[in-house]
Amino acid sequence: MTTATLGHGTRGDAGVIALVSSAHGVSHFFHLVLPPMFPWLREAFGLSYAELGLLMTVLFTVSGIGQALADFLVDRVGPAPVMQAALALFAGGATLIGLASSWEWLVAGAVLIGLGNAPFHPVDYSILNARVATPRLGHAYAMHGVAGSLGWALAPVFMVGIAQLAGWQGAFFGAALLAAAMLAAVTLRRDLLVVAAHRVAEAAAPAAGSAAARSRQAVSAGPSPLDFMRLPAVWYSFAFFFASAFALGGVQSFGPESARLLHEVPLGVVAVCLTAYMLSSATGMIAGGFVATDPSRAERTIAMAFGLAALVAVTLPFVPWPGAAMPVPFALMGFAAGVANPSRDLLIRRAAPPGATGRVYGVVYSGLDLGMSIAPPIFGFMLDKGAPAGVWIGIAIAQVLMIAGAFRAGGAARAQAGQAARAAKAA
Repeated sequence: MTTATLGHGTRGDAGVIALVSSAHGVSHFFHLVLPPMFPWLREAFGLSYAELGLLMTVLFTVSGIGQALADFLVDRVGPAPVMQAALALFAGGATLIGLASSWEWLVAGAVLIGLGNAPFHPVDYSILNARVATPRLGHAYAMHGVAGSLGWALAPVFMVGIAQLAGWQGAFFGAALLAAAMLAAVTLRRDLLVVAAHRVAEAAAPAAGSAAARSRQAVSAGPSPLDFMRLPAVWYSFAFFFASAFALGGVQSFGPESARLLHEVPLGVVAVCLTAYMLSSATGMIAGGFVATDPSRAERTIAMAFGLAALVAVTLPFVPWPGAAMPVPFALMGFAAGVANPSRDLLIRRAAPPGATGRVYGVVYSGLDLGMSIAPPIFGFMLDKGAPAGVWIGIAIAQVLMIAGAFRAGGAARAQAGQAARAAKAA
């Protein structure tokens, strides 16, 4: 059975893309259900900023560990039931937090949300790669990515808007209803998500490197499936992703709160700051797609984009931004990060030797979960110590390290390609 047959033509592809992308948007929404509520949770439970940051550590640690295990689950039972279970976990986690009476119950809710987030990339790419015709896969990936950014953008205004009207518990109950509505939509159109068992493993291979795909590639990649781990380009790319996630974790978790403390930004505007960042990031991704036409220029594009972002971040504590204008620097940083994203993906692709793409992506992308898990408590500790400016200086340092990592990864990839070419010529 061909991919085109599975996709049922253009109209069928559009339905699959819309449903999967919408669910992906909900998964990104749940990345950010907690940070906008930190001011309310801090007051309700008497928590420190570091304790609030640990909630994000729990969420992303559970998600990172669960993602590796989810690959096998998707291969075994198929993507549709796993997606339904994930959405149910989102609804349960948000409900549990809304009912929480202690920090421990908040942690339990974060665990459920992390478990819900874990399978989304294996699930999404398995469905898209199996059900969407090859000529339309580029559009599917683009829609998938933009929907994720829109989910990030929606979360702060959704949560803060409801919290201001119905309290923080009402905000989490609203998030649970959103997940339940998406679960209902997925259940009603489950036919768009069904993938034959023998197609799941095949479809997962071009995605972000499922465990099963990496195992299959290991068989055909040569004498040692771990040879790729000796390549400097892989570890420079890992460092780049770690720094990227560390900076993003700072922006998402405590960037708006530190800006509020520095410049007396009203809570309503604080919510808009993160939304401005995410919407601008989505716009920047579209622009970055036109810029990322030459892989050899990837490092320069990344350097210019994150150089601008670092400049904005390091000056934000010291420029007397009016409270109502605070979304502007967030939007500038978001646009810059978005422009860099396609070039970042080109950079990682260059680092992967033939036959090891899945394994390289698996290692490199694990830097994202690591960075997102450790950044929030570190930046929360800075706020506890009365140093909100330190949050932005830390973000700027991470962005400068990203530039260094990009150039080192690019240089190592060129050296790697040169060695491979010389070896082929000698053979």
